[in-house]
Amino acid sequence: MEATLGQPPRRTHLGLEIGFAASLAVLAAAGVASAQSAAGDNAADLAKQLSNPIANLISVPFQNNYDWGMGPSGDGWQFKLNIQPVIPIPLNDNWNMISRTIVPVVDQDKVVDNGHQSGLGDTTQSLFFSPKVPTSGGWIWGAGPVFLLPTATDRRLGSQKWGAGPTIVVLKQESGWTYGILANQIWSFAGRSNRRNVNATYLQPFLTYATSGGTTFAVNTESSYDWVGRQWTVPVNLSVAQLFKPKSTGLPMPIQVQLGYRYYFDAPGRKPDSGVRLTLTALFPK
Repeated sequence: MEATLGQPPRRTHLGLEIGFAASLAVLAAAGVASAQSAAGDNAADLAKQLSNPIANLISVPFQNNYDWGMGPSGDGWQFKLNIQPVIPIPLNDNWNMISRTIVPVVDQDKVVDNGHQSGLGDTTQSLFFSPKVPTSGGWIWGAGPVFLLPTATDRRLGSQKWGAGPTIVVLKQESGWTYGILANQIWSFAGRSNRRNVNATYLQPFLTYATSGGTTFAVNTESSYDWVGRQWTVPVNLSVAQLFKPKSTGLPMPIQVQLGYRYYFDAPGRKPDSGVRLTLTALFPK
């Protein structure tokens, strides 16, 4: 909508509205199937499993991100809701396949073309094949393919390219600590010929500490390197999370609430000033 003289344009903040509505909806309605045993699960054990990206635990994080100080003029902002269901699928007595999906819902202003965009971004789908038992040294690992799906509803919110490549995660858990790295590489192989090819490396080293009361402290980077543009994006996230049991919330499943702060050490063009993150994760213990 165009602004009238002397009046600022009206913004709908569609992504913000969808983000919080969806977060609350999943907590209110999606946990019926898991109510059977959630109350008896140990908080420390659940917090530990949440620190493992390929744990044998169904979880549905709703990750709300808000960044500011973006765009050519430095006064742009972006709200991004990442809907990230994690579903382990048993293959046999020794192996699981873990499906990790990231569907972004974006609402941004003055980030691209000094305009406002709102809608879906591109979807990332990862499949990790992981042994059910850690190695003799205690390491947990998984590897498989990752796919880029051009689901963006606006050309400025996505690549308009199909992509694929390998992904891997390696981690170790001991005495409340979890440390490791998740990485992938995506190359585009189809899509709009007039759009730039995708050749991107993603690196996420992480370190967390979970207390016996279900509180988790975490630091990670979610860095990516664009080999076409030869540019790093390096945000560092600091966060604290608390696990809540059904008895304390009245919900039919445990939830984790995470609050975090993000600082960008590098990014294309004018890097964002900072960002914040609020994540609500619904858990469905077996």
